[in-house]
This record gives sequence, structure tokens and C-alpha cells, in this order.
Amino acid sequence: MSTPTVTVDRSDLPVVVIGAGPVGLAAAAHLLERGLDPLVLEAGDDVGSAVRAWSHVRLFSPWRYNLDAAAVRLLEPTGWTSPKPTGLPTGGDLVVQYLAPLAAVPTLAPRIRTGERIIAVSRVGMDKTHNHERSDRPFLVRTQGSDGTVVDYQARAVIDASGTWNQPNPLGAAGLPAIGEAEAGEHLSGPLPDVLGADRARFAGRRVLVVGAGHSATNTLLDLVALAEQEPGTVITWAVRGASVARTFGGGDRDGLPARGALGSRLRTAVQAGRIELLTEVTITALETSGDAVAVATSSPTGDRRLSVDVVVAATGFRPDLAMLRELRLDLDPGVEAPRRLAPLIDPEFHSCGTVPAHGADVLAHPDTGFFIVGMKSYGRAPTFLLATGYEQVRSIAAALAGDAAAAADVQLDLPETGVCSSAPPVVSADGSLDIDESASAGCCAGPAGAEPVSIGFPTGSAHGRAGEREARV
Repeated sequence: MSTPTVTVDRSDLPVVVIGAGPVGLAAAAHLLERGLDPLVLEAGDDVGSAVRAWSHVRLFSPWRYNLDAAAVRLLEPTGWTSPKPTGLPTGGDLVVQYLAPLAAVPTLAPRIRTGERIIAVSRVGMDKTHNHERSDRPFLVRTQGSDGTVVDYQARAVIDASGTWNQPNPLGAAGLPAIGEAEAGEHLSGPLPDVLGADRARFAGRRVLVVGAGHSATNTLLDLVALAEQEPGTVITWAVRGASVARTFGGGDRDGLPARGALGSRLRTAVQAGRIELLTEVTITALETSGDAVAVATSSPTGDRRLSVDVVVAATGFRPDLAMLRELRLDLDPGVEAPRRLAPLIDPEFHSCGTVPAHGADVLAHPDTGFFIVGMKSYGRAPTFLLATGYEQVRSIAAALAGDAAAAADVQLDLPETGVCSSAPPVVSADGSLDIDESASAGCCAGPAGAEPVSIGFPTGSAHGRAGEREARV
């Protein structure tokens, strides 16, 4: 099939934004303020498609952390009413009260195209092996529409805000699916099932295994506890790979977001009360379907075990889709798969909290000048992310693309502390209390010498995305 190329005069090439989630639309708003022409390409049928997938989930970050300043400035002249800053929205609220009205703003609406999945990003007439005058070539963004039509767009710059929602991590260890995982698909649930709503029948009175130690797992486990009170036959098992769930339980009263602290406290209470069976240091090695159940083979330091369950909730997190960026020259950390300068600040192997220095265009830049990965996808395989972080990222990038180096470098964030910050792994004592080595805190969260630490916490709802660009919850 021939691929038509959409071209315009070189001086009028747009900045292509991949993804119409919260961070993608914020990027477009900042570009418009800077006099640049955004073109937002969204794979879903509507804006915020990933957020819509977890519309039943309530965020623990209030509205004031979920609204972008430039987006609000676009909305205000339309008569839009801002939500109460301290209110806690659901994913559905985020779409209905913010994303949908933002996408309908007359200056932005014509610049959004939905139903266009990105196949690849490259340079016009040049693969990644060629470097001579590479930065002078426009970017080429190839998409495929829902009807199969393939179109090439040219761009002066590209901002990838596509998120990680469609790239879940497998249940198995070593980054690979467990043996039989694909064949057991009918027994597997995504990370954020609507346990108390649309998916209730699938979980009521069933044996459920939840795998994962993030906030996706927390929300699902708490919903299952509530369901079990109404449906006594509901049995809940929680399996994690680590030796401790202290970080999942969180900082409690020390958390700057009370709703986030309360989630962890409620989960700890449920575990202590025996409503949830907790299995730590568990590796899932195989799944085997047997009738209406699935046998989950696990291994741990205490020995091997087979769990017979009806449903497995895979709240195992996400990873970035890098396949579409194969023809670009990227500088990514080989482990975290985040921009190399950002990776040491967010690597979950070394950080027990979400505190990193504020960062913008300089940290997020790649060898292919004019290309940036932002939002949840910029954090690669690290799960700690707030929407406000993405908003500051795109503000800085828009300033850089407009030639305002000073504004691009002036990155600032004011976010709540998580209440859990330590370079030594926190542990839970036998009585369920949180034991943190306070002496190690400075080493964990101080960042590079001279950097100002900024708290980046977990929201509930992935968009993040926890969503496309959801707030990350896993």
C-alpha cells in the first residue's frame, strides 16, 4: 500500500504530540501559548482513552495537582467552571470535568486527531544510521487509522506523551510471561478491574489472586475486602515479589496526601485482620487452566506452592513501548528505560520514595534534537509519578522549543511528601508498624549535589497511565 505523506511548508510544520491524555493535552496548551502549532495524535477513539479505562477509580491527589496551568488558561474564557481544588476526582471526573472540555476549546479541537495509532517515528528520508545534517531533517510520524489507512506526518519536533497503559508487565519473573500465561488469559484481569461495579460478578464469591505491590494492587485489594463483606465466599490472596510491603502500606499520617496515606493504612489493617492472605518473595513460574479455575505455580524461599484460584489480577505495572521509536537516536538508561539523566533519580531499586529534583527539557532531551518523551512514559519502568510532574515537563519543553532557554531551565514543583523516604528498605514489624531507617533518608532523596529535592508521589488512577497519560498507580 502506498503511504500518502502529509506535508506543509517547512516553516509551518507542527509539533506533533503523541497521546491525548492529561499530559499530552497540557503539552498542546503550552505550545499554543508559545505561538507554536501542536498536532495531537491519539490512538484511542477519544481523548483520555486510557483514563476512561479506570474511570471508576478515585484519585488520592486532589484537583489542584491534576490541572495544568496553561490548560486552565485555555479553558477559563469558555465559561468552564474549575473543580474545587481540594476535591478528589475519579478518572471519570477527570475526563468529564477537565479533559473533554479542554479538547473542545476552539483553538485546540481542530488540532486533535483521534483513532490514529503511531506506527513509527523517524526522520524524513533518513534512518537512524545516518547522522549528516540529521537535525535539519523534519521528523516523520507514521500512523495507522482505525480503517487501516497509513499516513505520514512531518513535524518540527515530537513530544511522546503516549504513556504506558497498553504495555503491562507480565506475571512471570525475568521480565517474561510465566509459562502458560497467554493460555490462561480468560482467568486474568487487568490492573484496575471495577470490582464493586461492572466486574462484580467476576469476583463475587470467587478465589482471587492479586499480584503486585503498587497502588493498583492496593485499590483492588481494598475493593475485594469490601466485596468479601457482602459476598463471604470471596477469598483474597496477595502475592508480591519483594520481602516487604512497607512501601505499599506507605507513610500513613506522615503522607502529604491524606487519602494516599489512608489507603495504605486500611490495607495494613486488612492484612493484620486476616482478611487478605499475604505471600511475600513470590515468583510466579507457571499457570495452568483446569476447568473454571487456574493453577498458579509459585516459588519462594520457603518452597514451591500451587494456588488454585478463579481470577488473577495482574497489577504488575507497565513498561514503555519503545518499538515505535526504533529509528530514533535515543539516550535511555539500559535498566529503567528512562532518559539517562533522569533514570538515577527515579530508579526504584535505590529510591523508596518519589522525591526527585524538578526536571525539564535538558534532562529529557535525546540525541535526536527536538524529540522528547514525557509523562509516565518518561519514567520508563519506574512507577512513581504524578500528573503535575508531567505538566512541568511539557511547560519546560514548550519554552525550549520556542527558544526561551531561561524559562525552560526554570523548573519548579511543589508536591506533597509521601511520608516514606529511605535508601534502606523499610520493613514492617511483627505488630504491623512501619520501621524506617531515618538516618538513610538524605541519601535516598537528596538527588545530585546542589539539587533541590521535589516530591513526586503516587496518584490513584494511571493514567496515569496510570493513564495513556494517567496518574501512575502501579
